[in-house]
Amino acid sequence: MLSVPTLWTVFVVNFLALGLIWAYVTRSYPKFAAARFWMASAFVGAAGAVAALIGLFVMSAVPLLIGGAGIIAASCFAAMGIQRFYDRPVSWRFMVAASALSLSAVAFFKFGFDHMPLRMLCYTLGQSLPLLRSLNLLLSPPEGRASPGARLSGIVIIAMVATFCSRIVGNLLGYDLSAVAGGQNHAVMVLGLLFLSMTLNFGFLLMAMDRLRNEVADLALLDDLTGVANRRHLLQRLTEECARSGRSGAPFSLLLIDLDGFKTINDTHGHAAGDACLKHFTLMAQTRLRPGDMLARTGGDEFCIVLPSSSLREAAAIARRVLEVCRQDAAGCTGSDIPIAISIGVAQWDRDIGEFPDRLMANADHALYAAKKNGKNDFAVYDPAPPLSPETVETMRKFA
Repeated sequence: MLSVPTLWTVFVVNFLALGLIWAYVTRSYPKFAAARFWMASAFVGAAGAVAALIGLFVMSAVPLLIGGAGIIAASCFAAMGIQRFYDRPVSWRFMVAASALSLSAVAFFKFGFDHMPLRMLCYTLGQSLPLLRSLNLLLSPPEGRASPGARLSGIVIIAMVATFCSRIVGNLLGYDLSAVAGGQNHAVMVLGLLFLSMTLNFGFLLMAMDRLRNEVADLALLDDLTGVANRRHLLQRLTEECARSGRSGAPFSLLLIDLDGFKTINDTHGHAAGDACLKHFTLMAQTRLRPGDMLARTGGDEFCIVLPSSSLREAAAIARRVLEVCRQDAAGCTGSDIPIAISIGVAQWDRDIGEFPDRLMANADHALYAAKKNGKNDFAVYDPAPPLSPETVETMRKFA
């Protein structure tokens, strides 16, 4: 035999434990805003369960009403945590209005016109509507495919709403499944909701872990100073582009960029000024790139720009645009401003490069050397030496 007061006590302990877990997550990751709402959901739910437990012992409707308010508020905070997880604005007005209307209706059908099925219907709507409003974010997130944790949370919310609906149907059929009536039916339902609430928070934890893991993965592929892709990310992208071009035969191009006189800037103005120049150049270059182009810092004062589906002519045009924005910025420098000059080497993928991005980078480096040799602050296009004609080869053999 299941004891209803014992199950509600377990409910309280469960919510308190979950609240402590989310409090630890909130303290460890202050920028993870969703954890604060899920922590509030757990603690408010625990307070509501305590009030409901008191109501069961003293057989009073007022503590039960307060407990219902706590459970509804817990559902609202859980839904708001989902909204914040996906960087959506929190709808405080909707949550407050839904909770107030639900509780007002519950109070009316208890003290004004005592009708248990309608009272349970209003209570169920207060619990279900906030969660259902956030269900679409879990199952169809804005960024595309839902994570395993989000799918689990969505499935659990559907199961919880189905449990609430079965409670309504049971009440309409004449079975009193309220907390006041108690009984084994109510105990089984409390046990099921206890399991679902734990599983829902486990889904939230999986969502948090997946988000944090993705952030760590992104940091491993980004340059700490400028925020653009680092050398590892560049090599991954070049490998992908080489493989794609190898299959389709469509070209792509690469720009290799070097800041002229960067060592002098560091020696004269200090490394902080040099870092500021690197950041400034990054911002300028990004204004001249297209969607899909990737700017990467390969180390020191060297940068690369991957130009997918771009011919050598198109890459040269983009190199000219990047060069011109730097020249215009340098012409407008006054006082303590530090002008930035760059040299660019341009190279295009071909069949000889195949799936070896280091060959493409070597070609771009060869062009960069030519640009510096021509006086810097310019760009050069890699132009491989044309193959020797048969007559030339035969002549070389005669003089050999």
